[in-house]
Amino acid sequence: MLNLSSIAVVVSDAKTSARWYQDKLGLEVRSREGHWITVSSKGSSVVLHLCEGNALESGNSGICFMSKDVAKDQKALEAKGVRFTQPTTKEAWGTSASFADPDGNEYWIYEE
Repeated sequence: MLNLSSIAVVVSDAKTSARWYQDKLGLEVRSREGHWITVSSKGSSVVLHLCEGNALESGNSGICFMSKDVAKDQKALEAKGVRFTQPTTKEAWGTSASFADPDGNEYWIYEE
């Protein structure tokens, strides 16, 4: 079962945006990694991924799910007819895959 993990929001300045989400909406900063910052409601496991830049890659919805076993979930989803745009890939930073909905919106799966 996939669990919703994060939703990417493209922002012009991640630090300024993080302060706005903290000061105006009461969200807390969860992590700071290079060009992005994550914020979330207290107690929530879902984060907004404030990604500094101009735009997400074409087709990328900015939505990420977590999985205990990406390769296993890829096989199960493909058996249901889900089309993967990036197969399960292991990198130094972790394991991921991406799939598309019928309209071409892409979603990420990262391994916990």
